[in-house]
Amino acid sequence: MWSSRGVVPQQIGSYRIVRLLGAGSFATVWLGHDPALGADVAIKVLADNWSHDLRVRERFQQEARLLWRLSDERLVRVHAVGELADGRPYSVMEFASGGSLRDRIAQGGVPPAEGLRLLREIAAGVAVLHRNRIVHRDLTPGNIVFDGDRVLIADLGLAKALAAASGLTARAGTPGYMAPEQDDPLATVSTTADVYGLGKLGQRLGVPPKIAPVLQRATAPDPADRYPDASAFAEALDRAARSGGALTWGQRAVGVVAVLVVLAGVTSDMIQPEEIHQAFDGTGQITVTLPTGWKGAGSGWAGRFDVDGHREPALVVSPDPGRWHTDPDVPGAFVGLSRSAAARTTAAGFVAERPHASCTASPLRQTRQAGLDWVVAGFTCATGKPVLFEAAAVTAGVLVYAQIAPGDQDVDALLARIEVANEPPR
Repeated sequence: MWSSRGVVPQQIGSYRIVRLLGAGSFATVWLGHDPALGADVAIKVLADNWSHDLRVRERFQQEARLLWRLSDERLVRVHAVGELADGRPYSVMEFASGGSLRDRIAQGGVPPAEGLRLLREIAAGVAVLHRNRIVHRDLTPGNIVFDGDRVLIADLGLAKALAAASGLTARAGTPGYMAPEQDDPLATVSTTADVYGLGKLGQRLGVPPKIAPVLQRATAPDPADRYPDASAFAEALDRAARSGGALTWGQRAVGVVAVLVVLAGVTSDMIQPEEIHQAFDGTGQITVTLPTGWKGAGSGWAGRFDVDGHREPALVVSPDPGRWHTDPDVPGAFVGLSRSAAARTTAAGFVAERPHASCTASPLRQTRQAGLDWVVAGFTCATGKPVLFEAAAVTAGVLVYAQIAPGDQDVDALLARIEVANEPPR
C-alpha cells in the first residue's frame, strides 16, 4: 500500500519496496524485494500525471507484453504485471544489479576492446527483437543494462511491431541516437532505425578504429544505405574485427579519415566520436561534465549576490539552455553556488525551502557523488516539468544547489558530473 502521505510505496503487490532506483518523464522505477523467493526485482510504475493518457498507458503496457512474450536471456524479463489501487499499471521486472552502460561511461569510459565486445553483445540482443519483427526505436546507453556478465536490452516502451511502425507515428526516440527518419511522423521506421542507434552507440563506446567503416555505414542518413538489421550489423562487426588490416582500399581510406578525425577532436555528420565536453560558469568555480548533446549557459544566479554585490556563480546545462525554464519537455539542470545560503541554513534546510506545493513529493534522501554529500528530494508534477529534483550539498562554507529535470538521464549520474572550486581560478 502507499504510505499515508501518498508519496512512497511501502509495498506493491506482494513486493516490499526497498528504495527508489530512478524516475523519468513517464515512469518511476523502484527496487522491490520478493520475500517468497528472496530475490530483488525492479518495479516500473506509470507516472501519475500520465495515468489518464491512453496513448502513454498503452505504450507502457505494450512494453510488458513484448518482454513477457519474448522472454529471452538477452532482454530484461518481466515477472508480473498489475495495477495500483489508483489504477496505474506497473510491471515487475528482472533487476539488473550491474547498472547501465550510461553508468559505465560516466565512471570513466570503456576500453576500446571492451567497447567492441559490448557493442557485439548489444547487437545480438537487438537481433532478438528483429527476428521477432520488433523495432526498439530508443537504443541509448541508459537502456543497456548489466546483470553480472549478461548484457541486457531494456526499456521497450517505444518499441513497435514492424507492421505498425509506419504512418502517422508519433516522434519517438532520444536525440543523438535517433535515426533521422524517426523525426518524421509519416516515415516508415524499420530495423534500420535500430541499426542507426547501434552505430551511434559504437561511436560513443570508442571501439577500435578499424571498426569505423562499419559505424559509418550503420549511421548513413539514408536508411537504404545502412545494414538491413542488427544481425547484419553484428556480422559486419565480426568481419571487420577478424580482417584487421585486410580492408578494401575504400574502407581503409575511410578508416584513416576516421582516425584522423578522432585525433583532431573534429566531428562530422558521419563520424562523431565521444568527447568530454565541459561547461563552466563565469567565475570558473562550477564545472559540469556535459551529457552528450548538452550545452551550458548562464552568467550568474539571479537575485543572489556576494559581499561585493556580484551575482553568485550559476549556470544552466541542457540540450537547449534557452528553453529549459519554459519548455516542460526540455531536460536540464540549474547549478549554483551560494556562500550566503551556507551561512544561514543546511543542505536539507535549503531543499526544504523549495516544496513545489502543486507536486507530489518523495522523502529526502542522501547520496554521495563526486565528493559531495547531496540531499535530494524528487517531485512528480501535473504541470510544468513532469519530474523535478531539488538537491543541495555544503562544502567548505559554500552551498551547492542543483535543480534538475532529468529527462532520460539518471539524477545521481548528473550530480556526479558537478565539480566545484572553493575560489575562482586566478
